[in-house]
Amino acid sequence: MKRQSIEHTQLLLLSLLSGREMYGYEMILELARRSQNVFEMKEGTLYPALHALEKERLVAAYEREAPTGRVRKYYRITAAGRSCLAAEKEAWQKYAGAVDAVLRAEAAV
Repeated sequence: MKRQSIEHTQLLLLSLLSGREMYGYEMILELARRSQNVFEMKEGTLYPALHALEKERLVAAYEREAPTGRVRKYYRITAAGRSCLAAEKEAWQKYAGAVDAVLRAEAAV
């Protein structure tokens, strides 16, 4: 059975986590930095997306004490998450290429 596609928010989160393990607020900052502030994710969007990825076993979470003494919840991508990321990235690139082709064709008319 083919798994259902993930949301674009989840795709972005898997991409972030493919580089390193991160805690929630760190993901918000990194996403904003990489997108030049185009994506300014709120906690109300982040945590439901992370929980859905965790439920699908695409990410795993663990707690670790920060240098400040505060305990943070970190997330890491799983092997299933890496596989899903590769497939979704390919599908997204195909989709984006098709949109780009339509937009270029429109400009040529």
